Amino acid sequence: MRAIAVRPEDRGTFGDLIADMHRLRARVFGGRLGWDVEIEDGVETDGFDRLNPVYILAVAERGPVLGCARLLPATGPTMLADAFPQLLAGGRLEAHPRMIESSRFCVDTGAVEAVTARGLHRATLTLFAAIIEWSMGAGYREIVTATDVRFERLLNRARWPMRRLGEPHVIGETLSIAGALPADDASFATVRPPGYRSDLGGLRRSAA
Repeated sequence: MRAIAVRPEDRGTFGDLIADMHRLRARVFGGRLGWDVEIEDGVETDGFDRLNPVYILAVAERGPVLGCARLLPATGPTMLADAFPQLLAGGRLEAHPRMIESSRFCVDTGAVEAVTARGLHRATLTLFAAIIEWSMGAGYREIVTATDVRFERLLNRARWPMRRLGEPHVIGETLSIAGALPADDASFATVRPPGYRSDLGGLRRSAA
């Protein structure tokens, strides 16, 4: 397994992986989680995919996309500020140029057998590490996200705790929360699984 970053200018090169990512999102968000998302022809997309995000993918050596996340600068349109402001204290995101938003994080847990000592799927920790690595390399120091309390517990198990940005609210049938996470060397070293491999557009790290 390795992590890759797909920038807007890379879409043509990684078209098959991007299509696989959208199919994974449909299976996870529309199927397993039952979210109210737009699915057409077996793929899930939304308006934020048209804003030239960077996608972080966990990819099997000879297989499909095992996990994904979408990154957008927090100073522009974001899901947190524009779709879920009720999760923010005062209804407003205090964005700054070194803040980035992560959204549409998901892992195909049915296709991933490797579980770490922390009880987390290897693809989950690979994505966590890759998001931090790419963010630091691009000059970001803080990652914000809208998620649910279940995922907040998962972050705690990964020892990458989230700072809440407001009180939890029920959205649909999900108890949701907004939070901020550090993008720094200490967090990267904590979440990085053994054997981590990445190719993030010129940022390359490995660990035995």
